[in-house]
Amino acid sequence: MQKAVVLFSGGQDSSTCLLYALTHYAHVWTLGISYGQKHSVELACRKTILDILKQDRDRFTGSLEEDHVIDLKDLATLTDSALTNDKPIVMGANGLPTSFVPGRNVIFLSLAAALAYDRGADTIIAGMSQVDYSGYPDCREETLKSMTQTLSLGLNSPIHIEAPLMHLSKAATWALANELGGEWAINMLLEHTATCYRGVHNKRHAWGYGCGECPACVLRAKGYAEFRDMLHNNRLE
Repeated sequence: MQKAVVLFSGGQDSSTCLLYALTHYAHVWTLGISYGQKHSVELACRKTILDILKQDRDRFTGSLEEDHVIDLKDLATLTDSALTNDKPIVMGANGLPTSFVPGRNVIFLSLAAALAYDRGADTIIAGMSQVDYSGYPDCREETLKSMTQTLSLGLNSPIHIEAPLMHLSKAATWALANELGGEWAINMLLEHTATCYRGVHNKRHAWGYGCGECPACVLRAKGYAEFRDMLHNNRLE
């Protein structure tokens, strides 16, 4: 497996996955989706990150190929998600947070598979995790297994979906980035990724930029604090 497509949003998780891909694959394409998300600042962040990776391409063995951004803004008109509409993030009557965007990852994976097929790649790398996450059903491992089968059948060509973060906590995700690129990678994630659901990117915290109150910020802050504790304990040993 020498070629991979990374679903790259500009957030912490997908940026870590991109570092992973450039370490494990020879040729890497990136795919971003503009789907009317309120935190569209992540689209600007992804461009900055790609520019940094191109400038520091000698840090990784993999080659960063062309980037693609797909416009799916009309997706916001089909759903009443808190990520695409002005409504609070709370637990819905269906047991899912109102930040859930129905069909989002299913659509994203299908688009990534189309790109992979055309580029002769057999792997899609995505940042889903079912450890520290909001309970989205399209982030579960069984969903990705089903999508792998569906896409492979639909394209009549084997497609593998790799989710390096699937069984990692947010602290472990920070640790993986540190393993892949050391302090350079951690600083890049802190300064240039956007995770905040409200799209706040002018308020700096120890863990990066964000409102500090939405579920994504709370989870990122908690994971970063645990990661720093892990580093501290290792130094003491």
